[in-house]
Amino acid sequence: MRWLALLISGPMLWAFLFSLIYALHGWACAGGSGPEGLDGGARMLLIGVWVLGLIAFIPLLRLAPSGQERHQRLPRMAVWIGLAATIVTLFPVTVITSC
Repeated sequence: MRWLALLISGPMLWAFLFSLIYALHGWACAGGSGPEGLDGGARMLLIGVWVLGLIAFIPLLRLAPSGQERHQRLPRMAVWIGLAATIVTLFPVTVITSC
């Protein structure tokens, strides 16, 4: 059971962060930021959540088993995939200021 939880932890954390950051982005844009872009506070909130999310991957990487067997590599690879997806898909949302 622990193996399965570790296997889905990376993609699940990415999905949670994806939903949270896009929800915060929509809330900030609907709050009057307008089409010219996000104000400084909303942008800093998005960047802060994104950075905290990246930091949340560190314990997952430490919990993932190390070794060369397939059942040991798969959870670690899944966490790395979630981390890479978080960087690639959420970086533009947090840095670009447009609504």
